[in-house]
Amino acid sequence: MDKVLTSRHGPLVAGGILGAIAALLVYFGNPANMGICVACFTRDIAGALGLHRAGIVQYLRPEIPALILGAFASSLLYREHAPRGGSSPIARFFLGVFAMFGALVFLGCPWRAYLRVAGGDWNALYGVGGLFVGAGLGIAFLWNGFSLGAAERNPKAAGFVMPLVALALLALVVLKPLFGTEGTGPIFFSKEGPGAAHAPLIISVAAGLVIGWLAQRSRFCTVGALRDLLMMRDAHLFKGVVAFTAVAFIVNYALGQFHPGFEKQPVAHTNELWNFLGMVLSGLAFTLAGGCPGRQIIMAGEGDSDASVFIMGMLTGAALAHNFSAASSGAGVGPYGIPVTIIGLIVCGLIGLGFRDNQKAV
Repeated sequence: MDKVLTSRHGPLVAGGILGAIAALLVYFGNPANMGICVACFTRDIAGALGLHRAGIVQYLRPEIPALILGAFASSLLYREHAPRGGSSPIARFFLGVFAMFGALVFLGCPWRAYLRVAGGDWNALYGVGGLFVGAGLGIAFLWNGFSLGAAERNPKAAGFVMPLVALALLALVVLKPLFGTEGTGPIFFSKEGPGAAHAPLIISVAAGLVIGWLAQRSRFCTVGALRDLLMMRDAHLFKGVVAFTAVAFIVNYALGQFHPGFEKQPVAHTNELWNFLGMVLSGLAFTLAGGCPGRQIIMAGEGDSDASVFIMGMLTGAALAHNFSAASSGAGVGPYGIPVTIIGLIVCGLIGLGFRDNQKAV
C-alpha cells in the first residue's frame, strides 16, 4: 500500500479514500457538505478556545489534532520527520490570517469547496473558480521570483511541539474542563448550529489519523495540484483532487446526501462575487505559503515550524474574522467581509511583490 501511496498514483488513491471518509463523516454527524474542512474546523477550534464568541461555531474538532498526529506518526515511521523552519515566519503568519479571512468569506477551505460541489452546492463552483484564479495569481508571483526563503534545520525537539499541542487539544475535548463558579470555559461547546453537529469522538479521531497518514505519504494537496498543473503541466496531484471530488459525490449520492441547487445549501450563501473573491484571496495566500491548509497541517506534523506558524495565523484569522464581523453566514457576507477581502488581496499582493529573489525570476 505504501508503494502505491508514494507512487505517481498515490494522490489519486489517497484522494479517493479522503473523499469517501469526508462524506462518511457527514453521515456520522459532521455538518453537511463539511465532512472535513480545515478552515471551518480551525474556526470552530478558535471558538472552543474562547478566541471568538460566535456561539454556533464552537467545538474543539478532533479531526485537526488527529491529522497532525497521523502525519507525525507516518513521518516518524518512514524517517521523514524533519524539524525545520525560519522561512519568513511573520509573512507566513499574515498569509495564514488572510487565507482564513478569504475562506470564511466563502465559507470553506479548498477541501470544502470541492466537497460542497460533491454535495450539490453549486455556489461552490464560484469558489472553485476563485481558487483557480488565486492560484494563478500566486503562480505569476512565483514566475517572477517570489520566495519566502529557505528553511533551516531545527533541533529535534522543535518537531515535537505541534504533536504535543495536538495531544493537549484531544485531552481537552475528552475532559471538557469547567473553571470558575459559573462552570464555564476554558473550553466552549456549541449547543446549536454547525458547532453542535459532529461525528462521535472515536470516529473523528480515527478519520483524522487515517487522513493524516494518507496525505503525508501521498503529498495530497489541493493547491499544490493547481500549481503543478498550471506551472509544469503535471497533473498527477490534480488527479487526487478529481478522485477526492468524484468519490465524495458517489458516497454522498449513495447515502442520500446529494442535494443539487443554489438555495438553502448548508453553511453557504448565494453571493456569487464574494464566493469567488473570497477564494481568490485564499488561493493566492495558500499558493504563496506553499500549500493548502490541509497540506500545512500535514507539514506541521512532519516538523515544519513554518507551516505551524501559518496554522497559528489561520487560528488568529478565524478569531478576528468573527470578532470583527467579517465572516459570512448562511444569510450572506458579513458586514466587514468585503473590505477585509479587498485589504487581504492588497496585502498578499504586496507580500508577493516584496519577497522577490530576482535571481529566481523566470
